[in-house]
Amino acid sequence: MLPAFDPWWWRMRVGIGYDSHRFVEGRRLILGGVVIPHPLGLAGHSDADAVAHAVTDALLGAAALGDIGTHFPPGHDEWLDADSIRLLERVVGLAAEAGYRTVNADVTVICEAPAIAPHAVAMAARLATAMGIPARAVSIKGKSNEGLGWIGRGEGVAALAVVLLEGT
Repeated sequence: MLPAFDPWWWRMRVGIGYDSHRFVEGRRLILGGVVIPHPLGLAGHSDADAVAHAVTDALLGAAALGDIGTHFPPGHDEWLDADSIRLLERVVGLAAEAGYRTVNADVTVICEAPAIAPHAVAMAARLATAMGIPARAVSIKGKSNEGLGWIGRGEGVAALAVVLLEGT
């Protein structure tokens, strides 16, 4: 026998996002919309904000709207050095058009340096503003890769994000 229809659970949608970029000289390091003091920035067509990109992809996934590369193709002049927080805001608008609003986001930033904790509150605030939710609904955590692989060698940054959307 099938369970009774429960409108609460079908309206909740979860998405997972991932992004990574390698370090390069000559660029600012931007994570979660915050400029972070560091001798290296991240390589990418836009501002290479791996945190904002992971959150954007998580939102798109939860709303079943494709991925960041579909909406903002790398290599297109329109997105050259684009502010990734603005891209996130556009995706929040697409999700709203599809009938969803963001409930919360949980982000893990993986790198050997810089330390993420001193910037976590500012990053949560920027992302929350872009998503139209309270800062307390955004969690930012920094993790080391304990010297393993390309991240462990200090060659770049990766970010994982989980976003919960609710149907409106």
